[in-house]
Amino acid sequence: MKIAIIDYGMGNLRSVEKAFHKVGAGGAFVTDDPAAVASADKAVLPGDGAFDATMHSLRRSGVAQIAQNFVASGRPFLGICVGMQVLLTDSEEGAPGVRGLDVVPGHVRRFPAEAGLKIPQIGWNNVRFVPGSPLGAGLPDGAMAYFLNSFYCAPDDPGDIAAVTDYGIDFCSALHRGNVWATQFHPEKSGAVGLTILRNFARL
Repeated sequence: MKIAIIDYGMGNLRSVEKAFHKVGAGGAFVTDDPAAVASADKAVLPGDGAFDATMHSLRRSGVAQIAQNFVASGRPFLGICVGMQVLLTDSEEGAPGVRGLDVVPGHVRRFPAEAGLKIPQIGWNNVRFVPGSPLGAGLPDGAMAYFLNSFYCAPDDPGDIAAVTDYGIDFCSALHRGNVWATQFHPEKSGAVGLTILRNFARL
């Protein structure tokens, strides 16, 4: 089984690749080759940085179209961190008017400025998967994962929410729509919990 980890110049690529290899998905590989992505069984879009810069990079490199084509093919697709956020329609972060991939209708919001709430959220927090979620199989309710984010995803359809985390508010920390999966947290930095999630994705 081939899992293409899409390289567009941003994201924690090698750590994601090593994490997949650790859970037995030895077919995971980093690539910027459209043909290699197109021939893969699954694809992963990691991401770091700002929404608008990421979208500019995705469009400039041609990866935006590659990702949209892969999603349209019906094969499993996983977004990580900003790779989750760009799946939505737009964001409050960065330059106004920058559109996301719009694979999952919704908007990326800034955390509200509440007393005692540090932004960005950096570190470990709970993840509560919806009952029966394949991505959260084998995990206890409230398993801990590693986050680094100032913004969160708000899908238009609550049915797209696969997991919720409390950071001043309950926010969508993982989503699922059809063949598309995504996590706001970094599975590759989340120890045994993250490895379980990546193993679950590899088994989809």
